[in-house]
Amino acid sequence: MTLSHYKKMFGAASLVGGLLLSTAAFSGPEFVSGPGHDPVCFTPWSDDIKFMQWEPREGPHKVAVVNGFVGNTWRIQMIQTAKAFAEQPEIAAQLEDFKVVSTGTDVAAQLGAIEDFINQGYDAIVTIAVSPEGFDRVIRLADRNDVVVVPFDNVLDTDKVMQVNQDQLEMGRMYARWLMEQLGDQKSGKILEVRGLQGNSVDRDRHIGFRELMEPSGDWDIVEVVGNWDDGTAQKVTADAIAVHKEFDAVVVQGGTTGAVRAMLDAGHPLVPIAGESENGFRKLLAEYGPQGLKGKSIGQSPGMVSIAMKAALAALDGKVMPQLVSVPIPFADYDELEAGKNYWPDLTDNFFTVNEFPPCGVNITAREIMAKTADND
Repeated sequence: MTLSHYKKMFGAASLVGGLLLSTAAFSGPEFVSGPGHDPVCFTPWSDDIKFMQWEPREGPHKVAVVNGFVGNTWRIQMIQTAKAFAEQPEIAAQLEDFKVVSTGTDVAAQLGAIEDFINQGYDAIVTIAVSPEGFDRVIRLADRNDVVVVPFDNVLDTDKVMQVNQDQLEMGRMYARWLMEQLGDQKSGKILEVRGLQGNSVDRDRHIGFRELMEPSGDWDIVEVVGNWDDGTAQKVTADAIAVHKEFDAVVVQGGTTGAVRAMLDAGHPLVPIAGESENGFRKLLAEYGPQGLKGKSIGQSPGMVSIAMKAALAALDGKVMPQLVSVPIPFADYDELEAGKNYWPDLTDNFFTVNEFPPCGVNITAREIMAKTADND
């Protein structure tokens, strides 16, 4: 039963009894009818997505972000963005306490951190899951304590929590469609696929989406390496792949695209089509080497997605009806659409991710706000 049911049965005054308060807290969300709150911002993933609703509670709220892996620039910028977003006046007014921690790649460590925040009485926990599985225990604990848990980016294989993500399968398909378009009548050859951090749903789904379209389109020899979404790692594994295989007809990089392109340039590799992420460095290289024939598609998985997850958590704490799975649009820019100061910044670092505005949600975190923060646990 939810709190509203107890109010009807016993009257609001009787809720001061410890037993009823304790019992009411063991409710978790209800699955309810849509439509959901602010569908322009919190767009349901599909027509058959369920809707969830938590009992509203008075703010300000205690919110934590529990990250896992922090060994690449995307994760660092995500943490910086979360801190910057929490300090924007409209959000800061809703927060009593805000914490950010990174626990590494160990699932048990991340689960332990989430449990600790639940036991400390936090109202909502936003997280990038180390693994898409193994979270059943903390979901049950969160429901018993009426805590809103919002995985984003690397999401969970469950429909028991509200989640925020871009369609990673579709992103992989976008890589494939663009490469197929660039390769034209060519139906065979060698393609380098630089994957992300292993064991994560994002890496898995992008890989599946890419292979789903690319493999049937021709007789392709797809060479797979692991770049961990990191420029340095991607540069090394790309250089190693070139040393072994000599030449590729196309390249796809989940993250660390700047490093992969630099490895190609250092090796004197032909400027073949490359589909990659939204790193500022990748877009700067496309702008610089475009006149020499470098063609690329830069697809954005924005670290700013953390702000949509935080905003969704706060809406849920207000008792708003929310879709179980929120779809964030996939922004992109082709090599011939780049404009300095608009979709890439020559004066910013290579590892800055370029997409941090979400106009449908009224969210805009500036580069200055983001770069002023650190990735430290606090």
